Amino acid sequence: MSFLRHTQLMFQRSVRRALREPAWIMIGMFQPILYLLLFAPLLDNLALPGYGDTTSLNIFVPGLLVMIALFGLGFSGFGILDDLRNGVLERFHVTPANRLALLMGMILNDVILFLIQCGGLVLVATLMGFRANLAGLIVLFGLLAVLGLMVAAFSYALGLIFRDESPLAATLNTLTLPLLLLSGVLLPLSLAPDLLQTIAEFNPFLHIVEAARALIHGDMTHNSIVLAFSAVLVMLVITMQWVVSLFHRMTA
Repeated sequence: MSFLRHTQLMFQRSVRRALREPAWIMIGMFQPILYLLLFAPLLDNLALPGYGDTTSLNIFVPGLLVMIALFGLGFSGFGILDDLRNGVLERFHVTPANRLALLMGMILNDVILFLIQCGGLVLVATLMGFRANLAGLIVLFGLLAVLGLMVAAFSYALGLIFRDESPLAATLNTLTLPLLLLSGVLLPLSLAPDLLQTIAEFNPFLHIVEAARALIHGDMTHNSIVLAFSAVLVMLVITMQWVVSLFHRMTA
């Protein structure tokens, strides 16, 4: 019960801080909607191998949701830098609060904001003609929630290591860009050369994007779904252990 209570208190603190600057939520929506409005129409007349008569939005929107996780939650670690500078984390070590609960409260706030942004994107895409299988969409949001937890935790870990915006931003950009390009977010990798497709198979985000597209179409038995959930859960466990150990050292 103390873990849940501490998580709740930290979550409420994070929500209040986010509500004081609601413009950042809208800014986070701006880039994906821009891609939706200006890039998605370019795919309308493009023949995509392996996708038949599927509309371009049904191919592009699932990848765009994963891109929000990479570029939105990927930079959530910046939020902990203010607490580091202001000595907030140093004061945590004199409290009886559960360290994992403190982290979870902050991360859950970021993930919920991320899911709200995803819901807004799906709404805009639906007005443009996007159609998704309802059951598949629900499962997809579950996958996105777990993915969001993992990406946010990883970003927080880097924030605790670097403690400065410049190296944190450089590292995140270096990591997220190749992951994005090798996941088939903007264009399916069925258009890529065989060598690039082989390299991309080692990128877990490729399987997440493929699972997202399968779920949108209601294909609940697609192999990529099991691969995606397995990869995300394994990465989540490893990342959470890493960030908690860093947080313990920071507040010891």
